[in-house]
Amino acid sequence: MPTLKIDGQEITVEKGTTIIRAAEKLGISIPYYCYHPGLSIAGNCRMCLVEVEKMPKPQISCHIQCQDGMVVQTQTEGVKKLRQHILEFLLVNHPLDCPVCDQAGECWLQDYYMKHGLYDSKLNENKVKKSAKAVPLGPTIVLDSERCILCSRCVRFTDEITKTNEFGIFNRADHSEIGIYPGRELNNKYSGNVADICPVGALTDRDFRFKCRVWYLQKTESVCPGCARGCNITIETNQERPHHAAGERVMRLKPRYNDDVNDWWMCDAGRYGYKFIDHDRITDPIERSEGMVRSVEWKEVVESFLKSFKKLLKESKNEIVVFISPQMTNEEMYLAKKLFTKELGIERVFLASTNPEGDQDDFLICADKHPNRKGAEWIGFQEDKREIKHIFEEAAKGLIKGMIIFGQDLISFYPDQNVEEILHRLELSVFIGSNHNLTSEHVQLVIPAATYAEKDGTFTNFEGRVQRIRPALLPLAESKPESEILMLLARKLDLDWTYQSQEDVFDGLTRSVSQFRGLSYKKIGMQGVSFHH
Repeated sequence: MPTLKIDGQEITVEKGTTIIRAAEKLGISIPYYCYHPGLSIAGNCRMCLVEVEKMPKPQISCHIQCQDGMVVQTQTEGVKKLRQHILEFLLVNHPLDCPVCDQAGECWLQDYYMKHGLYDSKLNENKVKKSAKAVPLGPTIVLDSERCILCSRCVRFTDEITKTNEFGIFNRADHSEIGIYPGRELNNKYSGNVADICPVGALTDRDFRFKCRVWYLQKTESVCPGCARGCNITIETNQERPHHAAGERVMRLKPRYNDDVNDWWMCDAGRYGYKFIDHDRITDPIERSEGMVRSVEWKEVVESFLKSFKKLLKESKNEIVVFISPQMTNEEMYLAKKLFTKELGIERVFLASTNPEGDQDDFLICADKHPNRKGAEWIGFQEDKREIKHIFEEAAKGLIKGMIIFGQDLISFYPDQNVEEILHRLELSVFIGSNHNLTSEHVQLVIPAATYAEKDGTFTNFEGRVQRIRPALLPLAESKPESEILMLLARKLDLDWTYQSQEDVFDGLTRSVSQFRGLSYKKIGMQGVSFHH
């Protein structure tokens, strides 16, 4: 293992470590454009030049590997002058349209010019015009090629990560520009990542473009609920400017680095699957009776629920069925099991979901489109399609009197079971969820729940990794997290629950379920903890 000095600081690194990675470990920031830790080394931007003792000229730190006894300087006058020259060359043909560029505020040209540039340009404003201006490359990305600095990250991403090879660099010298090969379009399942890795405003996200200035965004670390992988993400919200984007609060989702889950990437289905957070939401408790549909207060919906529920509990617990969703957090499932099974003795509590037969690949996308099926299994909920069909057969004969459904659209899941008709005939039918669906339209009581972006808790991915979600927003309108709803019901049923927070609930879970034993929110941290902790 070589030991070297960078700016007077000594460090020992693994063989094969590059200077830029070693400097990063010491907290020394070396500027770069073309380098990306998840892609091959291109070494074409020359921004990361440093001086290495006994080497006759400056070296690119993204490519040179650390050697024993090496002495590296990253802040000499010569290096600083080189950075200014490189920036000047990169900006030769770059338009000065920062005020109207969607990348403003997170543009590396802006940042590095302020930190390393501040030169007086020797060049006039006669810039080479590039052909592609605001050209859609596919459903997700727009190209403004005159802003491109030819870092080639997008080319390497589609060559090495997706292996779909859409991008190339065309023409020569200062007329070189990136583009899509003739007859192709950028339409792979991970295309949104090229906007993330583009250091300038050349590739921008069609969904986010001109929606909101980035300095208004608040970022919250969370986990994507789109499939069982549980990619680490940031939820980026705009709450300072509610008049932007027609009142939408979530502006975009971006991947967050996690070496054990998704590296630097996320799929497009997860990235753009956030619209349900602000659209088609159940905003108020709803009561349906005698053909009338009306919004009611929380107090009223809870009283209506408890009146029928207590009657059924007294008459026959076997005639009540509860359907749990693998979209719920570990904490919510634990409370649901505690309330319905342990405290109230209801035996028929099932996991209900779509079939885990969606699209899948050998990179990130899982066929199972639920973030917490593994957590449900650990807590003791198994999905048995045959048993659920048997329940519907019993209900059709009038042997089931009450159904409590968490979030899932049973009418769509079981189209051959006349679920709609069954719901109308029950003495008690309750839907607890965040968004309208066919099932929520045919039950007596609808209780509005929060989405994953509005609550605290944990998901367990298909590999048994427990990861935190955090609230990026307050629950919309009258909705509440399912855990709060369950605790409210427990209080009304005179149960002695003393939980003050989600952390308290998680502590209870760790004591009850062996797979969670020894865990805490602090241990889970930002990156999650695997079952083999």
